[in-house]
Amino acid sequence: MIDLCLLGTGGMMPLPERWLSALLVRSQRDVVLVDCGEGTQVSWRYSNWNFRDVGTIALTHLHADHVAGIAGVLFMIAHSNRSEDLTIFGPPGTYQVVQALTIVVPRLPFTVRIVELEGGETHTLPDGLELSTLKVDHRIPCLAYRFTRHRAPKFDAERARALDIPITLWGTLQSGSSVDVDGQTFSPDQVLGPPRSGLSVGFVTDTRVTSDIPNFVRDAELLICEGTYGDPELRERAEKRGHMVFDQAATIAREANARRLILTHFSPAMLDPDNYLHHAQAIFRHSSIGQAHQTITLSFRDE
Repeated sequence: MIDLCLLGTGGMMPLPERWLSALLVRSQRDVVLVDCGEGTQVSWRYSNWNFRDVGTIALTHLHADHVAGIAGVLFMIAHSNRSEDLTIFGPPGTYQVVQALTIVVPRLPFTVRIVELEGGETHTLPDGLELSTLKVDHRIPCLAYRFTRHRAPKFDAERARALDIPITLWGTLQSGSSVDVDGQTFSPDQVLGPPRSGLSVGFVTDTRVTSDIPNFVRDAELLICEGTYGDPELRERAEKRGHMVFDQAATIAREANARRLILTHFSPAMLDPDNYLHHAQAIFRHSSIGQAHQTITLSFRDE
């Protein structure tokens, strides 16, 4: 299971009724914050998610509307009694930017580890959630993220009992390792069923369309993708500024065979994104407009 909370859906600057684009991702207990613009910690207070659970911050790029809230968020995490290390992922330059922004919060009760990424990397987070990256096409280095919860094949308990494998060894087999019982070796394939699909979420902003994006988010249960502009007539402006319009995001979702699309990162000039949703739904009908503090729970499909 993966839980998500959209903290905001705005681009460039926060508006009275629109917080900047940011996302919380939770699988088991650990929480990942994706992007951290100005006011993120304030929007966060409207949710019931605990600051203390954040072990990872993933930055798409280093424009102010995606990083300027880091000091405030770290301050809130520090005052939530967290002492465990925290990791910040981001593109080249992240170390310098984070060091500068945290001058005003010099005494944190936890170590901040900064990992700069070029795109194409995969990291396994402490709770087992897999973080993958793709280099995308903005005006400065930028990353798309995919979060995946893998799922072990179903364990056949009846088969294990028939083979007289002690129950204390079942976990080892389910994790993919063989076990020895009275001189006989049993392999996982003897007690495990066929592979099962996991769960994944794609987060793509800020970027022009690239040929790599659909494959990167292929078969995602949910794609959260920028739609900075809704009107398809603004495509040239969007591409010039390193962004997309709604129908481009919907085309990515369709080509990727995503199950659902949520649009985000709206231009301040687009006061009502709902007026343009039909452009996305004409291409990918499972498209919707992201809402601040919207919470989504994704479960394995056969649960």
